[in-house]
Amino acid sequence: MKETILKKAGEIFLKYGFKSVTMDDIANDLGISKKTIYKHFKNKVELVDSTISFLHESMHSSVLCICDKGYNAIQENFEIKKIVSDLFKHSDDSPMYQLQKYYPNTYSRIIKDEYAMFKDCIFKNIEKGINEGLYRKTLDRELVTKFYFSLMLSVHDSTLYAYNKNTINKLEIKVLEYHTRAIATLKGLKILEEQLQQNAN
Repeated sequence: MKETILKKAGEIFLKYGFKSVTMDDIANDLGISKKTIYKHFKNKVELVDSTISFLHESMHSSVLCICDKGYNAIQENFEIKKIVSDLFKHSDDSPMYQLQKYYPNTYSRIIKDEYAMFKDCIFKNIEKGINEGLYRKTLDRELVTKFYFSLMLSVHDSTLYAYNKNTINKLEIKVLEYHTRAIATLKGLKILEEQLQQNAN
């Protein structure tokens, strides 16, 4: 039951926002009593925190599956981008912005977790890209990762951009393009252009 609650809470929170959704809303959607939710989560703050952890773990598993499919390094990043977009496709407002505003402790924790996962993935992606001749050999992996993570995070900052999921998706593609152009070899740039063409269709 706990996992069922987390799955449903994740869907509703992403669709309607962390602030506006109540425990009653989640209970009604599941067809259970609110008491059942409180057996597993003492309050909404704990439910939000647990839901974010659940979503993060689900996303991490999906990303690892992509990394095992044999894409080249540049294709891999575009496929991972699709996974993240699919996760937030029903969201009408920026989930990261909402967390930062209404649940700052959860936001701080998830940013640390996200960066740890992001860093591991990018390090492996850079190593793969170098071995494939798609990325330059002289890259500072730590710096490249921090730049890329910061740019992706900034896309969800409502003080910089008016949030619209279509706009955000385009901006994320632009960030991925910017990141790839900064580290790619000529061979890598050709593959980047192919990926951008595919995403434009």
